[in-house]
Amino acid sequence: MTGARLPWLASRLQGFGTTIFAEMTRLANAHGAVNLGQGFPDFEGPAFIKRAAIAAIEAGHNQYCRTHGLPELNAAIAAHQRRFWGLDYDPETEVTVYAGATEAIYATLAALCEVGDEVVLFEPYYDSYRASVAMAGARERLVSLRGPDFGFDVDELRAAFSPKTRAILVNSPHNPTGKVYSRAELELIAQLCVEHDVLAITDEVYEHLVFEGEHIPLAGLPGMRERTVLISSAGKTFSFTGWKIGHTCAPAAITRALRSAHQFITFCNGTPFQLAMAEGYRAPDEYFEGFRADYLARRDKLCAGLAEVGLDVLTPAGTYFVQTDIRPLGFDDDFEFCRMLPEQVGVAAIPTSAFYSSRALGKHLVRWAFCKSDPVLDEGLRRLTKLRERRPGAR
Repeated sequence: MTGARLPWLASRLQGFGTTIFAEMTRLANAHGAVNLGQGFPDFEGPAFIKRAAIAAIEAGHNQYCRTHGLPELNAAIAAHQRRFWGLDYDPETEVTVYAGATEAIYATLAALCEVGDEVVLFEPYYDSYRASVAMAGARERLVSLRGPDFGFDVDELRAAFSPKTRAILVNSPHNPTGKVYSRAELELIAQLCVEHDVLAITDEVYEHLVFEGEHIPLAGLPGMRERTVLISSAGKTFSFTGWKIGHTCAPAAITRALRSAHQFITFCNGTPFQLAMAEGYRAPDEYFEGFRADYLARRDKLCAGLAEVGLDVLTPAGTYFVQTDIRPLGFDDDFEFCRMLPEQVGVAAIPTSAFYSSRALGKHLVRWAFCKSDPVLDEGLRRLTKLRERRPGAR
């Protein structure tokens, strides 16, 4: 989100301002609104993981751990990658644990980019991407995803690659659109990476929330294992976002570079939580199947309710977010709509244009989160019925 110039702030971060999540959550709190904006669950993660964390704390695992992650968690992550995606990583030399995927993204860019390098990003983007690129001293080259299917123009993507391109950052399943990249799209990205000798950074935190299509790790495509940094998040997969446990999987030579940056950012984090998350990654298939099924039911509930209100719903293939076109209700400015909602309707959402470089590309779209309990979704939808009178011709 663009903000006024701030004294003391370095020039590379000027203009980023306060995140849109902070603004909308503040409005939600001020007006007692149902927060369907910020993407964190309002329910607890699995009890067996909580018990494992408590046991680790009581057993005295409360001090610094080794910087790249506890052996138990690194091994569990490597086993998970092999089990679900057929990817083989050495837990000691190719897996690293961070303070969440957000730190993993920043550490990766800081480690791998020289000042003046270019990083290809798809927009709309998760808001930390551009800030992390800027803090690394690099520059973004943007490729637009355009609704309703959020595809990209092949020629625009090809043109984004240049002799200065160091990396491309791909988020699939994609926040904020819910897009799941197709095999054909990923194969094109892989082809361009190999052709231009470019690194790939993949944000796969919603890997277990795919409802249509399939999750295809870019690292599994020909020529990509040796040039890909795969990033994911135990916090997302097990609904403990406040524990901030994320990881990278990458070739040993790249991993050494990542760890060099990571040791000077957080060094390590969450010793007892790492032990607990290792239990999570070892969970039986039934956990992951139930996780997806529960979110599919929430998705369908929210999508049906938003459509009933009169919004044009762009049903997501993955993640726990859904986009809606607000124009059927007579609105054409997502910021105006989202700033009105908490006070007048009692619900909070996120304006999608906050994640585009040009607001014109997304100002008719609003993002809603369905990582909420059924009572919260039901109450939010009940309040949103006030919007029906906004529909053209409504009486």
